[in-house]
Amino acid sequence: MSARIGVTVMAVLLALYIFFVGQRAWLLLVSGQPLGIVMGAALIVLPIVAAWALWRELMFGFRAEQLGRELERDHALPSDDVALRPSGRVQRADADAAFPAYRDDVQAHPDDWRAWYRLGVAYDAAGDRRRAREAIRKAIALHRAARHD
Repeated sequence: MSARIGVTVMAVLLALYIFFVGQRAWLLLVSGQPLGIVMGAALIVLPIVAAWALWRELMFGFRAEQLGRELERDHALPSDDVALRPSGRVQRADADAAFPAYRDDVQAHPDDWRAWYRLGVAYDAAGDRRRAREAIRKAIALHRAARHD
C-alpha cells in the first residue's frame, strides 16, 4: 500500500510540475518577445514529455498489477519458500537459486504471459529491475495479444 501512496504523491507532484511549466511556457509565448516565444515553445515540449512518461508508467503499473491479481486468483504466482530480509525483500542468494526455474519456464513456453510475469518477479527478487520491467512488459504484451485473438 505504501508503494501506491508513493506513486500517487509522485504523480501529483509531476502533475503540478507540468502545470507550472506549462503556465510559464504560455506566459513566454504571449510575451511578444522573439526570445520569449522561442523559450515558451521549447518549454511546451517538457510538459508533453513529462505527461507522456507519467501516463506510460502509470499504465505499466496498472497493467502489471492486473496481471499479478489474475495470477494470484489462479494461484499461479511464484510460491518458493525463500528467506526474507527484515525489509521484506527476498534474500539475494535464495532469489538467485530460484531464478533458473523461471528462466527455463520462459524458454519452454515463450508465448505464455504467465511465465514471463513470473520471470519478471524473479528478476525483481534478484535485484535486476531493468530486466524485471522488460519481462513484465513482455507479459503485458502477450496478455493483450491473447485477449485480441
